[in-house]
Amino acid sequence: MHLYDSMRKPVIFGHRGASRYAPENTIAAFDLAISHGAKAFELDTMLTKDGVPIVIHDDTLDRTTNGTGKVNQKNVDEIRELNAGSYFSEEFRGEKVPLLEDVLKRYQDKTLINIELKNYHSPNDDLTKIVLGMVEFLDMLDQVIFSSFLPKNLNILRSLNNNAKTALLLPRGIMGYFFPTSLFKRVSPEIIHPPFDIVSRGTIIKEHRRGRSVNVWTVNELKTAHKLIDWGVDGLITDDPGALLKILR
Repeated sequence: MHLYDSMRKPVIFGHRGASRYAPENTIAAFDLAISHGAKAFELDTMLTKDGVPIVIHDDTLDRTTNGTGKVNQKNVDEIRELNAGSYFSEEFRGEKVPLLEDVLKRYQDKTLINIELKNYHSPNDDLTKIVLGMVEFLDMLDQVIFSSFLPKNLNILRSLNNNAKTALLLPRGIMGYFFPTSLFKRVSPEIIHPPFDIVSRGTIIKEHRRGRSVNVWTVNELKTAHKLIDWGVDGLITDDPGALLKILR
């Protein structure tokens, strides 16, 4: 059984770790999410110039490191030399941009991991195949959810391994209402990830009738979390997993 299916709902996911209190997408943020009680976290991944999946949100280095330029124009060794913590706080100086492989190995058999495939700037690259191959090699398929705003990524995943647990991310705007239709159900048959501000009680009821779980992003207001929990949401993706876990307790 997949870990997600066996977990008590709603599942609380640390969004890029406990990113309210530590630099996003770093080991420090993931460790902190777990120390706050989270049983799941979300991360972002894309390829370096030499084809290595790293954990970072932006397609450029400028916002979250002391480097500059596009991720896919830098080799992994260059990126690993950068400081990915001090932009957040001097306390985290020395944090590195993690390799996806290192993150997977660190939390193997310990927690549910949602991997967002973020090759939006290079949709024809091999990110999806490389990441799936890595997860399969580590025998972690039952511990990972693959998510993306690109239906193409999820289609590739399911064509390569029908047992991959996939979740279509819904954008805001008109496409956020179009993506949940039956047209895309085959690429995301079990889970969808909509933004909190387009979700209603009716949305959750409708998706449950379709046989899909609803994990909502990014929920940081306790009032919103209370409402979604009351409506029967299956998962909450948040920058502050500890605060939402207190609600459940």
